[in-house]
Amino acid sequence: MSRENFGSRFGAIMALAGSAVGLGNIWKFPYEAGSNGGGAFMLVYLFFVFVIGIPVMLSEFVIGRRGQRNPFGSFKTLAPGTRWFWFGGLSIFAAAIILSYYGTVAGWTLEYVAYAIGDTFHGRSSEDIGQLFSDFVSNSYKPLLWQVGFMVLCGIIIMSGVKNGIERCVKTMMPALFVLILLLDIRACTLDGAAEGLKFLFVPDFSKLTFNSVLNALGQSFFSLSLGMGALMTYASYISRNENLTGISVRVVVADTFVSILAGMAILPAVFAFGVDPSAGPNLVYITLPQVFDAMPLGYVWGIVFFVLLTFAALTSAISLLEVCVAYLTEELKFKRLSATALSTGVIAALGVLCTLSFGPMRDFTIFGRTFFDAFDALSSNIVLPVGGIFICLFVGWKMKTMSVYSELSSGGRYPMGMFRIFMFIVKYIAPAAILLILLGAIGIVK
Repeated sequence: MSRENFGSRFGAIMALAGSAVGLGNIWKFPYEAGSNGGGAFMLVYLFFVFVIGIPVMLSEFVIGRRGQRNPFGSFKTLAPGTRWFWFGGLSIFAAAIILSYYGTVAGWTLEYVAYAIGDTFHGRSSEDIGQLFSDFVSNSYKPLLWQVGFMVLCGIIIMSGVKNGIERCVKTMMPALFVLILLLDIRACTLDGAAEGLKFLFVPDFSKLTFNSVLNALGQSFFSLSLGMGALMTYASYISRNENLTGISVRVVVADTFVSILAGMAILPAVFAFGVDPSAGPNLVYITLPQVFDAMPLGYVWGIVFFVLLTFAALTSAISLLEVCVAYLTEELKFKRLSATALSTGVIAALGVLCTLSFGPMRDFTIFGRTFFDAFDALSSNIVLPVGGIFICLFVGWKMKTMSVYSELSSGGRYPMGMFRIFMFIVKYIAPAAILLILLGAIGIVK
């Protein structure tokens, strides 16, 4: 049976950009920038994105397109008779674990779309909005309904296949996402006092930069690009061999970085305009911003636009993670796509229930002192993703034949790669060392 591929270059780029662009860009990047010095943090982040991010992304593309299978199958095909396939399995495990708690946060976003439409935030103080958020996430059933509903929506898209499901979805949602975030930027940047927010974001003050800020910038670049999760590897296996992987990777990284910067421009100027602390952390989106929108002219409209935008970003990333698991079941265990999608969605949604209830009835159930949500987050972000990223680099840099890597990157010589030696040097030495630093910092060895 022939393997389904993306139908166009635009569809492939939108799918890969959709995988990379997610809550990490719109929810996490602004509060990371706000907490780590603004402009100086952003410069370091951009450096890591282009120096480390592109080579690691290309490494995933090489494995996925050359292997023509899911992460597990690609490693097995490219290194037969070895145990390298375990690292493909690690990517699939990472995708499932990340999506389980990602669905929880996406469920919150859906509830906030409903809040914004219902003008729930109007006239409430920050304490009231904080209590609203606390009451919602600790509720026994409402967060579950949104989380499971979000997973069902992902499943419906994935059931339709690569062209009719994933590609059709992202070709509509990604352009819409860019339009929505540009509208928010225009509104935020025309507020009185917005200039201070733009100055904070774009004028670097290196006195605010610490070693931890550099480490956070490195980690954010890795998480923002969806590296090590198996999604890019899986999507790359659907890209035609006639396409230029280097050109696609640059476009995807530019789109992802552009959205992160636009998210900062949409949020930080508004935060400064209304005298809010930019280092409010994860609460910035769900507690602080609703109050900011309420104080804005036409804030009702902008609140709806923002949370719809956040939902689009969550959905395009989530379907890429679900596809990793579905591709494994269909290709390695010979499931039909319908059965594979139903099983993957059901198992991940069930794990997600544990994460969702971690803020309510199951808050006292812990694993090594962490709730299920925090444990899954720590396991994936601090251990599984960095370990997977290191071995992806080692596989491309040391295990694969150099000519095979070049052949894949140049599409059989169609697109000569002038910086190939620099790419290989980074993949062999620089990227593994940088990712190891993330791992050591995450587990507390390096501070």
